[in-house]
Amino acid sequence: MKKTVLTFGLISGAVSAAMMFATLPFIEQIGFDRGAIVGYTAIVLSFLLVYFGIRSYRENVAGGRITFGRGFAVGILITLISCASYVVAWEIIYFNFMPDFVDKYAANVIGKAKAAGASQSEIDAQTRQLESFKTMYANPLLNAAMTFTEPFPVGLAITLISAGVLRKK
Repeated sequence: MKKTVLTFGLISGAVSAAMMFATLPFIEQIGFDRGAIVGYTAIVLSFLLVYFGIRSYRENVAGGRITFGRGFAVGILITLISCASYVVAWEIIYFNFMPDFVDKYAANVIGKAKAAGASQSEIDAQTRQLESFKTMYANPLLNAAMTFTEPFPVGLAITLISAGVLRKK
């Protein structure tokens, strides 16, 4: 199981990290809203390897049979490796190449609030909230934890679906 999990987990992580490295430098041109769509699309594509990893394990290791539990175990381990790769990629990008990301994001959020006609008190409250977020995000451990929560729910859902679809007694 270790070889299958490592192989598919690292490939999945490499795909999500490569997409992050390829798209984040252009986030201002793409736009933060469309950037989230591009980012989650890349995450879903990278997690397709969970399905293929479970299937590979079933066919090559388990003799063509796999229970939901074993499929879930294989899939969640692939997901964890992929998420860890995603976090490492983000930490490298954020702390080395884009330390002003939160400032740009905050400016975007405040600009949209002003354009939507928000009152000054609402804008001030949102500014304080974004400053608090920036302070939290400067801590690498909190940054990593928050970053991990981006892809993990997607990977968990794909793991559950894949384990259910691929189970075979």
